[in-house]
Amino acid sequence: MVQIKVVKLDHFDSDLQVPSYETTGSAGADVRACLGAGKSLVIKPFSRVLVPTGLTFEIPFGFEVQVRPRSGLSFKTGLMVVNSPGTIDSDYRGEIKVIIGNLGNKEEIIEHGDRIAQLIVSPIIQANFLISDSLSSTSRGAGGFGSTGK
Repeated sequence: MVQIKVVKLDHFDSDLQVPSYETTGSAGADVRACLGAGKSLVIKPFSRVLVPTGLTFEIPFGFEVQVRPRSGLSFKTGLMVVNSPGTIDSDYRGEIKVIIGNLGNKEEIIEHGDRIAQLIVSPIIQANFLISDSLSSTSRGAGGFGSTGK
């Protein structure tokens, strides 16, 4: 199991849970909005906001944390993690914030302590990009965006 150090910032509400897995088979750990006790955030249709969590992470080198939508939140509301999956790099030490967009046609409200996204810990491999004059051929070639059929 990968260990990620978590620092609670000064504005973190100690009544909130740090990211946690809701079931033993969960791939993602739920992260909560840290807005201040009793506060909420109104998200107008077709707009986006940056939602603070009150946390910073120390992610081990060779790993990233992906920020993904919670399926229930996305199904029941118009709210989505708009840069999904967002990436938190191992060398980032700032506050974890989640970009939430409202793709619905009515205002949505995020309350302090709401579970807003899920976090997936994933290994990464960095590539060495080599300049070349040609690429190997394949049967697909340059076909894209629906070129393989429905």
